[in-house]
This record gives sequence, C-alpha cells and structure tokens, in this order.
Amino acid sequence: MSTATLTIDLDALTTNWRMLDSVSADRVDTGAAIKANGYGLGMAPVAQALAQAGVRRFFVATAEEGAEARAALGDGPEINVFSGHMEGDAELLGQHALTPMINSADQLLRQLELLPGHPFGIQVDSGMNRLGMEPAEWDSLREIALSQNPTLIMSHLACADEPGHPMNYRQLQTFRGMTDGLPVKRSLAATGGILLGPEYHFDVTRPGVGLYGGMPFEEARPVVQVDLPVIQVRRVEAGESAGYGNTWTASQPATIATVSAGYADGIHRVLAPKTKLYAGEVACPIVGRISMDLITADISDLEEYVPETLSLLNSVQTVDILADNADTIGYEILTSLGARYARRFGPLA
Repeated sequence: MSTATLTIDLDALTTNWRMLDSVSADRVDTGAAIKANGYGLGMAPVAQALAQAGVRRFFVATAEEGAEARAALGDGPEINVFSGHMEGDAELLGQHALTPMINSADQLLRQLELLPGHPFGIQVDSGMNRLGMEPAEWDSLREIALSQNPTLIMSHLACADEPGHPMNYRQLQTFRGMTDGLPVKRSLAATGGILLGPEYHFDVTRPGVGLYGGMPFEEARPVVQVDLPVIQVRRVEAGESAGYGNTWTASQPATIATVSAGYADGIHRVLAPKTKLYAGEVACPIVGRISMDLITADISDLEEYVPETLSLLNSVQTVDILADNADTIGYEILTSLGARYARRFGPLA
C-alpha cells in the first residue's frame, strides 16, 4: 500500500481525559474540545470514545461542526459552539440541539428573536480581545441575558501555556469581576488553564490539545503515530543530489529511501531541515525538499535493512518536537494532517 497510515490510540485519548479530569477540582465538570475534526483525528471516533469515557459536554468551533458532532453522539451530550449564533445558523442550532456561546449584542438579539427558549451560553472577553463581550457590553446586556437562563458563561486565557505569565492572573481577576455572584456555571480553563490550578477551574473545564497528546500537558500519553510507506530505495554517490532544487548533496555514498507522503498530507516543507524519519529508534534524516507527495530520507545507518515504512510521528519524535522543528505549535501539526491517510484505530507501535 502506498498510502501513509495514521494510527490513533483512542485508549490513550481517553486516558488523557481521565488524567485531566482528576486534576480538575472537585465538583468540576470536565468537558472536551473536539473542534477541527477532533484535532485532525476524526470527529466521530474521537467524540464517541470520549462520550463512552464519561464526557457529557463538548465544544466545537462552528454550528456545522456541531451538527457533525451531534450525528456522532446522538441525543444527550451538550454541544457548545464557540462562534456563537451566526447569521444563517438558526436552523442548524435548533435542529441539532446545539448551544451557541453568544459573543455580542447582535448575536444575543438574533438568538432571542429566532430561537426563543433555546439554550445558549455567553462568552465574555477577559482580555484576549478575540471573542466575547467586553466588560462594558456585558454590563449593558447582563440583565437581559440572565433573564433567559444561560447555561454557561465562559472566557479564554491567552497565555495559559506560560504559567508565570502575569496575563493569567489579570484575566482571572477580570473574569471574576464580570461573573462573581451570578447564578450561572462558569468556565475559564482549557488544558493550560487546568494545569494552572483550582482557582482557574470554576464549574466547567474544557481540555483540548492535552487530550491529543500535546503540550503543555507533559504527562499526556501519545495518541498519534504516522507511518510512511517506502516506495523506492537507491544508492547515490558523493556529489549527487536528491529532490527539487538540489538543496541537498551527498558528501559521501549514501542510501536514500523515497516515502509516499508530502505537504499534501500536512507534512510542511519547513520541517525538512530538522526532521528525521524513524526505523524503530534509528533516526533517518530527511534530505532534500519535502514535495507534494514524496519525501527522501537517508537510511544509510540501517546497514542493508530496508524497512517497509518509516515513522514521522511516534513516541520518539512527538507532535511537539515536530512543532519545534517547524517553529509552530502542536495544534497546527495535528490539525494539518491531511485526508489521504489510511486511518487506523488501535495501540501505537
């Protein structure tokens, strides 16, 4: 088979959720973020595995994602939509029993006019300046919103992956100032916020990247492995090059393997200079440019052994190592994984 394989360990996923749930303060409802197609791993299998583990509250980015989640989950679990109630969303929100997190006066008006009596939550801006009502807007709308019994008030931390950053405490105080004393459940913490400690947990936490094996949850079990099939192996002599642009030239005779994957599969070209492929624990440096469908790697250290596959993402080279190689974050690596992979669910090798 010439298609790369993406192996997803759903047991590791649910173990990570249970660990983050155990970190959360007593009486806190630990939800789960499954947006962006379950962080690139598949909305339906991820949502169903987490529901079986005990998750009853899910978070998605858009109403369309919410509809997909509802199809996977069936009736019962609450599905919160971060983008709120956008124009044209009413039918999806109503038909699929989705809970929009209202971000503005316009969204609140739309919700009350088009879906009266339908559950909704509120998102307030505690300083990130991205989504949610700012303090002055919230002050002017609070009584109207509270009269409709919102299910949740939430905000989002900008710097939770940096525990010592002063922005965390500043946002905590702002959020408390906007919500203390209100008869509504509250949520401030995603993965990083959970790890900041109980004062950030409130009533609901909503872990995301930590479920999928990413930082800042250092204790997370790896959830994903990517194996790339070897299509061809060749010997090159000193002075010969590999790949587009002659960016790599052999300094001595070498054995080069060409594997079936590339930037069309979310393996970004910027990864090439620092990234290795692995045969077990033996590192095989990527040489030359990553192209759309093919990558070349130096397997000279394998001593005549030609593997059927080489691993890009595994327990040795984690999603966060790849992220560092690309000067990005693990979220981008996970959510970039393309549609061409043959997805397999089971334990990692």
